[in-house]
Amino acid sequence: MLSTSSLRDKKLVGLIHSTIMATLSILNDEIIACTQCPRLVSYRESIAATKRRQYREWRYWGKPIPGFGDPQARMYVLGLAPAAHGGNRTGRVFTGDRSGDWLYEALHRFGFANQAMSTNVDDGLVLMDCYIGATVRCAPPANKPTPDEFTACRPFVLGELRLLKKVQVVVVLGKIAFDHYLKACREMGRDLPTPLPKFGHGVTYELPWGVSLIGSYHPSQQNTFTGKLTRPMFHRIFSEAVRRLGNRRLSPSA
Repeated sequence: MLSTSSLRDKKLVGLIHSTIMATLSILNDEIIACTQCPRLVSYRESIAATKRRQYREWRYWGKPIPGFGDPQARMYVLGLAPAAHGGNRTGRVFTGDRSGDWLYEALHRFGFANQAMSTNVDDGLVLMDCYIGATVRCAPPANKPTPDEFTACRPFVLGELRLLKKVQVVVVLGKIAFDHYLKACREMGRDLPTPLPKFGHGVTYELPWGVSLIGSYHPSQQNTFTGKLTRPMFHRIFSEAVRRLGNRRLSPSA
């Protein structure tokens, strides 16, 4: 039987969890409602209206993509931007495209997801100890946001970083996400190391505020089709994340 103090602690943990979830929900509502960048609004809505032939039966999301994952996450994964016919179609980050296939397969393999596939928001996917964000929340033309669009979206990354208070490991997918994570940290008042960390696949930095920063090539088709990024290379990123967390979590699948 639990002691009175144990019951009190359990209730406190539940209250904190509920508060973080509610605050993240408010942030996500703000993300979804954003219309700050006219070029991105026009593009995401035009893609949603015209659709790709293979998805003509879909009702495209056509709005900014909120973050997704566990409010108590110790690992934060930061990508670039939603795909025009991926997240912009499905309404969930890294869902419905080849990059997402790679990411969620790896997350499942190392115990951060309950399944390896992510096809739509009702597919039952749940993340454990992991939260995923993006440097830009709308699908950009040619997958290239402008500097102003990065700046406009940064408050959303800042909001997630401030709310996800248990984060110990940050995995950044691509040099752009790597650089913008550091910019966000500077805006938060963090003292960045000198010299400034440089991006590379598999590089790891112990940041002064107790976070391990891990760089990875983005699992884009450009990188995976050419062999610049292989599955073993990608898996090693999350194996290192698990090691840094000091927790074996679920055993990786064979």
